[in-house]
Amino acid sequence: MEIRIGVTQAMRELMVEIDDEKAQSKLKSAVEAALTGKTETLSVVDNKGREIVIPSAKIAYVEFGAADGSRKLGFGS
Repeated sequence: MEIRIGVTQAMRELMVEIDDEKAQSKLKSAVEAALTGKTETLSVVDNKGREIVIPSAKIAYVEFGAADGSRKLGFGS
């Protein structure tokens, strides 16, 4: 699944690929916690093991889409 994360005051969005369904579910829960203020950061680990940490206050939006590019679910602040 392709995940796009918009960060305030950044010209480009972050794009991350996560194929594991369990990891996708955990990420959705982490995004909800970050957007509701329950956590101060959002941590994302992609398929290659790279970790991205974003301050919750800087998240503009998060889009969850299928690997083929069609959008399925989006979150916004």
